[in-house]
Amino acid sequence: MRSEEGIERVVVIPVLAESASLFKTLAHISENRPDLLRSTLILCVVNNHPPQMTTPEAFCDNQKTLSMLWDLLHGAMPLLPVVEARCDFERIIRSDLRFGFVDASSPGLEIPERDGGVGAARKIGMDAALTLFEREGLHRGEIFCLDADTLVEPNYLEALRRHFHDTRDPAAVVKYAHQKPLEYRLHTAICRYEIFLRAYVIGLSFAGSPYAFHSIGSTMACTARAYVDVRGMNRRKAAEDFHFLNKLAKIGRIGTVSTTTVYPSPRLSTRVPFGTGRSMVRFINGETDEYRLYHADIFTILRDWLAEMDADPYRDSGQILEAACKIHPGLKGYLDLSRFSIDWPFICRNCPDAEHLRHQFHVWFDGLKTLRLVHHLSRTAFAPVGMLEGVKALLQKTGRRIPVIEDIPHESAEPDLPFRILRELRAHFPHS
Repeated sequence: MRSEEGIERVVVIPVLAESASLFKTLAHISENRPDLLRSTLILCVVNNHPPQMTTPEAFCDNQKTLSMLWDLLHGAMPLLPVVEARCDFERIIRSDLRFGFVDASSPGLEIPERDGGVGAARKIGMDAALTLFEREGLHRGEIFCLDADTLVEPNYLEALRRHFHDTRDPAAVVKYAHQKPLEYRLHTAICRYEIFLRAYVIGLSFAGSPYAFHSIGSTMACTARAYVDVRGMNRRKAAEDFHFLNKLAKIGRIGTVSTTTVYPSPRLSTRVPFGTGRSMVRFINGETDEYRLYHADIFTILRDWLAEMDADPYRDSGQILEAACKIHPGLKGYLDLSRFSIDWPFICRNCPDAEHLRHQFHVWFDGLKTLRLVHHLSRTAFAPVGMLEGVKALLQKTGRRIPVIEDIPHESAEPDLPFRILRELRAHFPHS
């Protein structure tokens, strides 16, 4: 990075063996408005663990990426033989794109063994962004997250800038749609996985949960102030996005930017124990049970539980647990496992009024506890259901009519069925 002057927002991109995709991502960002490019820093965190934890191929790819970034930073066409990327290089050089990189790859600079992967890389970049804002004296700096294989639209920066200008939201997530793979099996896999993700958020929204937003790292954005308030990004190897947004949701609303779309990659990956890449691998290997959806009745139980606590939070834990058991015995069982009767009296003693108590309830019963309740009820009372059955049941709960989905017979075996369902969910539930 040549200069820090005039930076109002930073886009942080973790990079690990991404030379084949990073520069297409940068080229897409470079199509944004020139004035916004001039006030935005794209910060690539090229990272890997020490040699005993990193493959030679990944390390060499990172070193190649660093070399290409260095050339581009000085306005030169990279000399390395990456013919396919030449068009992307030219777009980057011609544009007003401002970018820099952090070398967390070279010997002695690697991410420590004790730290996770992508979480630690995001943290390095986001902490650097915060340092920049503090030095520049900006009180409303913004930090956006992308991945090195995620594509954006030409209005990406403007849509996020506008959202934070017009709202008091501490954070937001951007509407997303996974890129379409050319291979049929991969296309089917990513469609099913995205349906699973969206169905969960639709269920949470129906239940009235404040945690009804998707948790995909390449869609996240927050203000610098919010980043400080939640004490920054975690160093997790996986689910760093879920836990970061979970913290942010406790200090304010997580908005949804629906006027632009980001396009995450559907690539196969075994880097982390769960998430898009790992789910794709499991589907390709024939492990399709994970693409069954949570039973819709679980979200009715969640809705009734949240409404119960909103209506009358000032009760002792015994009364609340009795009411929970009437909603469903499995709910009470989960609350017992979660030590509700121990935690609730302490929470009540520290809340001066009902409004504060309601807020503290949602701090306690957060996105993680919500997910654990859904898993508990799935194991003990409501087994997951097939994709089509689950989507139809959710639509019935929400009262939203989508004839294209309603008219599909349950025994349908159409090869493009997942894509048809996903297309409708994207259109009718853009906040999912």
